[in-house]
Parts: sequence; C-alpha cells; structure tokens
Amino acid sequence: MMTFLAAAAEQPGAFETIKTTFGLHGAFFAAQVINFFLVVFVLKKFAFGPIQAILEQRRTRILEGEEKLKRIEKQLAESEATTAATIAKANEDAVRLIAEAKEGAVAFTEQKSQEAISQAQQILAKAEAAGNADRERISIELKREFGRLVATTTTQVTGKVLTPEDQHRINEEALSKVGN
Repeated sequence: MMTFLAAAAEQPGAFETIKTTFGLHGAFFAAQVINFFLVVFVLKKFAFGPIQAILEQRRTRILEGEEKLKRIEKQLAESEATTAATIAKANEDAVRLIAEAKEGAVAFTEQKSQEAISQAQQILAKAEAAGNADRERISIELKREFGRLVATTTTQVTGKVLTPEDQHRINEEALSKVGN
C-alpha cells in the first residue's frame, strides 16, 4: 500500500489513472462506503450480536456441563469408595458372624456332649443302684429261702417241730456262716 501512495505522490496523474482504470466515481464510492458501514452495523446489531450471545450461552452451558460432569465424577468416585468401604465392612461383619456362629456351635456341641455324658453317668448310676437294689433284694430272698430250707431240713433230720425262736436262731447261725 505504501508503494501505491508513494507512486501517487510522485505522479500527480496517477490518481486519475487509477480512477479511470477502476471506474472510481466519488458519489458512488461514498454511497458504497455508507452502504458498507450500514450493512456492517445491521449485521453486527441483528446477526453477529445474537449469534455471539447464543455462542456465549452455549459456551457457558458447556462449562457448566463440564463442571457438573466433574462433580458427578467426584461423587461417583466418592460413592464407589463408600460402596467399597460398606462392602468391606459387610464382609468383616459376615466373617465375624461366621466365627461367632462357629464358636457358638462348638460351645453348643460341647454343652450337649457334657449333657450326654452327664445323662449317661446318671443312667449308669441308676442302673448300678437298681442292680445293687436287685442284688440286695435277691440276697435277702436267698437268705430267707436258705433259712427256711435249713429250718425245714433241721426239722426233718431231728424229727421235732421247731419253735419260732429255734427257727430264728438256726437261720441266724446259718446266715452268719453263709455271709462269711
């Protein structure tokens, strides 16, 4: 552009040459400049301004969306951490409950075993007591029967009838000899 102005300054007829070459007329040129500025003003006012406002709104919404996305990602990470912690705690509780159940089962089994042993001992003690009672009863019956047999045999051998005192004395002597 400097070369054009420099050439125009050196040659006074250069402007006229450009004017005729390009068909430059002052009134038309001024109208075109005014038209150009009017079009620029109208476009800026009614086209570029609203478009820029819409673009700014979209840029704002995009930034808000990105911020929301970051918050959601942060919340998701926190939720995952919380979920992992909850699952870990639940697993710990499950392990603890299983251990307690095993301990309870062992204690219950031990208790029932002790009860079974105790019942078995009681049954054995009762059986032994019943056996001793039966032995005692049978022993008493045998002694009585033995005494009766001795008294009957003595009566038959001696041929005399024994008094109850004699029978009692003979029974005591025979039982004392059998008891040894």
